[in-house]
Amino acid sequence: MICPFCGYDNLPGEESCMYCGQALTSLDVPQPRDELGEALMESKVKELRPQKPVTVLPNTPVREAIRRMVDFNIGAVLVVNETGQLLGIFSERDLLMRVVGQHEQFENLSVSMFMTPKPEGVHPDHSVLFAVHKMDAGDYRHLPVVRDNRPLGVISARDILRFVAHYL
Repeated sequence: MICPFCGYDNLPGEESCMYCGQALTSLDVPQPRDELGEALMESKVKELRPQKPVTVLPNTPVREAIRRMVDFNIGAVLVVNETGQLLGIFSERDLLMRVVGQHEQFENLSVSMFMTPKPEGVHPDHSVLFAVHKMDAGDYRHLPVVRDNRPLGVISARDILRFVAHYL
């Protein structure tokens, strides 16, 4: 990193300039390399136009959650309490990994038994890059968009794919 105070070319990651001693930590902000990088950093989650959330209550039978996923052509439903607070997410991955082949006659069991509790979420004003990072770090395909722990929408890996494709 080049010191803006004296022009010395420091090693990347240096906390202070090796020549003049000025602090460099607040200056080491990632810079986009191309139009896509800039868009990821500058665009907000709300610009992805998150799908309206499809919600179920914790005691909803698994068969009903599956039916809603198929009817709405989505990969996940959000599990909320009676006041609309987000409790969990039940996704196609939960179905495949936690239900099918693991439990006989699962269709009448409550979705809360198989949901991912307390899912990570993003705020509509977070950057798209922040959402991508959360999805990558947690290996999530679906991410609730929340405000005050109330779901406003859901973004998916497919939404990110469409966003990226726009800049290619």
